Amino acid sequence: MILGVAGLLAFLTWGLISAGDSGLTVGDPVPVATLPTLPEGGEASLADFKGDWVLLNVWASWCGPCRFESPALEQFERENRDRLKVLGVDTRDLSEDAMKFIREYDITYAQIRDGNGDYADDLKTTGVPESFLVDPDGNLVAHYPGAFNDIESIEKFAAPALEATAAAGDEAK
Repeated sequence: MILGVAGLLAFLTWGLISAGDSGLTVGDPVPVATLPTLPEGGEASLADFKGDWVLLNVWASWCGPCRFESPALEQFERENRDRLKVLGVDTRDLSEDAMKFIREYDITYAQIRDGNGDYADDLKTTGVPESFLVDPDGNLVAHYPGAFNDIESIEKFAAPALEATAAAGDEAK
């Protein structure tokens, strides 16, 4: 029994250590992939947003927390679209379910579809929703695993982008 408990503890410790090394690190280039857009009919990539701050949000229609955060994320995007771009990545989902979700929550920001989850794997996500703040050079500035509780939590997460774009606006005056 003692050996069994010791083995279980060793396995859990290994899992925690290896999970800690699996994600993207601040400063890393964020992977890009050209994927179909939602609604269907085109293709887009994070690379299309080079030069802009981007809040990359990975979600799925079957995800309860994604439903919870969607209204706040849409409100945040509408209030800040001149300062940064929001790009949604619908992953491991059916196109018609994703489109129903987009219509239900009146989502207006750009969406790409990662049907098989390969791009989410490239991003080293651990679940949905999960968000990444990407600087104009395509590097990771911040990572948020889980759902945003409200618009204030999104603003706090995106503060580096909001502050940088405000400073740039002040310099232009």
